[in-house]
Amino acid sequence: MLRTALLSAMLALAAYAAAAWLTHDFQVWTAEGARRLEVALQPVPSPAVEVDGPGIGPQALSQYLADGQSVTLVDFVYTRCQTVCLAMGSSFQQMQRALRERGGQGGQVRLLSISFDGSHDTPVVLQAYAARLSADPALWRFARMPDPQATQHLLADFQVVVVPDGRGDFEHNAALLLVDQKGRLVRIFDYAEQQLALDYARHLAGAAAPSP
Repeated sequence: MLRTALLSAMLALAAYAAAAWLTHDFQVWTAEGARRLEVALQPVPSPAVEVDGPGIGPQALSQYLADGQSVTLVDFVYTRCQTVCLAMGSSFQQMQRALRERGGQGGQVRLLSISFDGSHDTPVVLQAYAARLSADPALWRFARMPDPQATQHLLADFQVVVVPDGRGDFEHNAALLLVDQKGRLVRIFDYAEQQLALDYARHLAGAAAPSP
């Protein structure tokens, strides 16, 4: 009887310890929550993969993002998408409107949509897509990686899941990624949390702004 009770207690303790480790001391219970916590605790540097797009000449993404001045809200899309990408585009349209109302936030907060379908989404295609969304290039830019291996590298570093569905479309997770002035991914928000993401971006931009 005593042995059985002791064994049960040991198993319960082991299960508790395992749950605490898997959930970062019970702070999260899902893989997506763990991903967000890990990024907040340890920012992820943007990789030096080459990107291009309308108004963006070929350059390293890390160079584009780490300009020392701008905080960038990033989403991942593909132009043929008829589902979640449209909702994300709507979120960026609303954030663009909010930034414009504040005078563009002085260039300190900007938006970047990155296509993971680079072979199809050429700069010309992205330009047409941007026009359909009424994107203001002063606030909202579009880019893609011409090299599929570079695309996979970036998706892996930023933990963006993209799975081809076999019919020319993709299943992918949707989020708003916040990159600081040093080009580091520092926060991940659900795309429904657009106001929270924008407020935090403004806070981060303001915190880093030089004192007058």
